Amino acid sequence: MAPAGAGSLRFIMTQETPAQPNFFGLNIAPDLLAQIEKLGYKIPTPIQQKAIPVGVNGEDLIGIAQTGTGKTLAFATPMLQRLAISKGKGLVLLPTRELALQVDETLQKLGKMYGLRTAVLIGGASMGTQIRMIKNRPHVFVATPGRLIDHLQQKTVSLAEVQVLVLDEADRMLDMGFEPQIKKILAVVPKERQTMLFSATMPEKISQIARNYMKQPVRVEVARSGTVAEQVDQEMFVVQKADKLRLLDRLLSEYHGTVLVFSRTKHGAKKIAVSVRAMGHSAAEIHSNRSLAQRKEALSGFKTGRYRVLVATDIAARGIDVTGIELVINFDLPNQAEDYVHRIGRTGRAGQKGKAISFASPEQRRDVQAIENLIRIRLPIKPIGELPAHRPNAARDQVDRVEWQPRRPSRFSHTRGNFPARRPARSASSVPQPSTASVGQPGTKPSRPHGQKRFRSAIAHHPDQYGGDTRPKKGSKPESREHVRYFR
Repeated sequence: MAPAGAGSLRFIMTQETPAQPNFFGLNIAPDLLAQIEKLGYKIPTPIQQKAIPVGVNGEDLIGIAQTGTGKTLAFATPMLQRLAISKGKGLVLLPTRELALQVDETLQKLGKMYGLRTAVLIGGASMGTQIRMIKNRPHVFVATPGRLIDHLQQKTVSLAEVQVLVLDEADRMLDMGFEPQIKKILAVVPKERQTMLFSATMPEKISQIARNYMKQPVRVEVARSGTVAEQVDQEMFVVQKADKLRLLDRLLSEYHGTVLVFSRTKHGAKKIAVSVRAMGHSAAEIHSNRSLAQRKEALSGFKTGRYRVLVATDIAARGIDVTGIELVINFDLPNQAEDYVHRIGRTGRAGQKGKAISFASPEQRRDVQAIENLIRIRLPIKPIGELPAHRPNAARDQVDRVEWQPRRPSRFSHTRGNFPARRPARSASSVPQPSTASVGQPGTKPSRPHGQKRFRSAIAHHPDQYGGDTRPKKGSKPESREHVRYFR
């Protein structure tokens, strides 16, 4: 049921107002303002300049801005200030584990010195550890929808005290199929709350959520939906699928900074990472087949410079804040044109220059047109030029080497230790035959040629040779203990 007053939107466009020289004048509390200054934030971004005052006043908010423009600080600052006054709890919903960990890191930097406690509820982590964090009475829950539903079903968490709800990257959560979970969560949280929704695009489903679950939200739109950062230089290569790795090899030689490579599938990401390592570059991979610990290690190594190349699926296309990425390569075009905006938004962040290069096959003309219609820019197509020679497939060579290695003898093999040698195979003439003198005589049993089952089959099919079918009939008792021994 829609809250009272829901349905109308008020718009604030930031292009018409000059940038605020600093964070003073945004109605931020002095202690929180001092912490922001200490963290090195000097000049607010356009989304921060317009969203923070609205959020501090307690109004519902829809923030539309390109990725990499500081949306996390735009909702974290007013949320912490509101919670400090109301003594309630906050809930931040995000689409991916990595984004949840990043938001938690920002919240810890802002409020840890003031005693802020958070609980990160994400898949892939221990439920027991998360339950202990919940029992510690956190001020803010940072969660992905699926894991939060798990806790709600097990009744390990209560959202009755939530007063500030944040839906970050809401369009991505809807694209990932989290709409049923989001509606369940919105039905559980108190109706008297502040809701802030942030995204880079504004599809119709988000407008429906705003109409049904928000109270007269203020829409702060820094740039039109689908706009990419002006600092990102974009270009495209039309290349056959078989030549993509060779073109990637050349680009990694031409650019010397950190590189983020996007693949459409997780299996493709793994193959690309193996090939990049064969080219002599340090590389890590992030996709859904990697555990949470592996994904955290890969992202941490990419941030610290241990890995020069990070190969990822669209799981890393949203909100991963890694500064200084020189080049983003779309090895595969995304399934949806909106994901192109978030992919190339990993470079050119915080006013820095960036480069984005996409590979497209000749039959992907419609996908390219969909991207160009969204960003309203015609992507320049560059000539491929000369490509390096094919490199050997390191993964296949490794498999071949493993397959042709000699097998290590088992410790139970007859060739090791003082084990007796194998017995020679028995010929047909050496198989003992039943004695004719004992056939049909009571109290005697024929010798078993190769075991009990074979013997039972033999006497069933050759009763004349083995003295008749000696199996006990149905409903009768055996005549001697000899039969009991064989047929029990």
